[in-house]
Amino acid sequence: MSDELLRQHRDAIDALDVEILRLINQRAEHARHIGEIKGGGLVYRPEREAQVLSRIKGLNQGPLPDESIAKLFREIMSACLSIERPLTIAFLGPDGTFSQSAAIKHFGHAAVTLACASIDEAFRVVEARSADYVVAPVENSTEGAVGRTLDLMLATPLSVCGEVVLRIHHHLLRREPSQTGIRRVYSHAQSLAQCHEWLNKNLPADVERVSVSSNAEAARLASLDSDCAAIAGDAAAERFGLIKLADNIEDEPNNTTRFLVLGYHKTTPSGRDKTSIVMSAQNKPGAVHTLLSPLAENGVSMTKFESRPSRTGLWEYVFFVDVEGHADEAGVMRTLDQLRDKAAFVKVLGAYPVAVI
Repeated sequence: MSDELLRQHRDAIDALDVEILRLINQRAEHARHIGEIKGGGLVYRPEREAQVLSRIKGLNQGPLPDESIAKLFREIMSACLSIERPLTIAFLGPDGTFSQSAAIKHFGHAAVTLACASIDEAFRVVEARSADYVVAPVENSTEGAVGRTLDLMLATPLSVCGEVVLRIHHHLLRREPSQTGIRRVYSHAQSLAQCHEWLNKNLPADVERVSVSSNAEAARLASLDSDCAAIAGDAAAERFGLIKLADNIEDEPNNTTRFLVLGYHKTTPSGRDKTSIVMSAQNKPGAVHTLLSPLAENGVSMTKFESRPSRTGLWEYVFFVDVEGHADEAGVMRTLDQLRDKAAFVKVLGAYPVAVI
């Protein structure tokens, strides 16, 4: 009886696979026709993708969790998008960084990921139109803002058109299967800080901690020297063939990094958006309070406020602000108009869908 039941379920799965395949290709045909109608226009519409993913998650009745369903549909959309034209996404390399993982999470595996030596280079290749988008880290839940990304956003002609939220798991990696004899640990400065207490408790005090450009670079260096280890993620461990000596060594269990997607086009409202702004206050008493008053007057909620040296004068600062809503929506538009009257400088960095986690 059990063999017969098993066969029935397997036959049902085989029939469903045929139907799923037919429907996916039918969807791809519609995507191809849309590309023909656009005639070489914008391929990637983040607001449309956010609406699709939100709708699918709302319809999901299980047993697969919403996160798994979102991943499946992201890959379907990625493959369909590549029929129109594969996208090239610049990120802080080498291969195996969390930035690459964020790019793949947002654009799917059909996109081409382009490793760059620095965040600056990743911005430059998109500004030069040698890549379509850049995915750059902007803040970590433990260590705060990524200053270099903020500085580049101040001057770039690119607009923020998306965001990615990535849960960060750090592992201790090495060529050798033991922690004995480690002389040096490589990692990015933020990752070393995120694992500071674990390192204090689990490695000798004389083990040197060396900051490098990325976690993937740390893994590469550790792969070359048996006396060294790296703090990096799963992708870097796989990429450089390292043994995972300890899992999830980050001090904060909910360690998360937020990435922004920037390119040369602006979005339309998706129904659940953010707008990012950078501005500076006039040099007079109460200027910052005056600067923020339009948000309260128009009922616009602020989700982030980050100060940063302006690099134009001593003790002068700019303020990076995220607000709920799209820049094309009435309340946010009124707020921006009032800010332009009150602030010494205002730049809208972009309006984009809230990340579908």
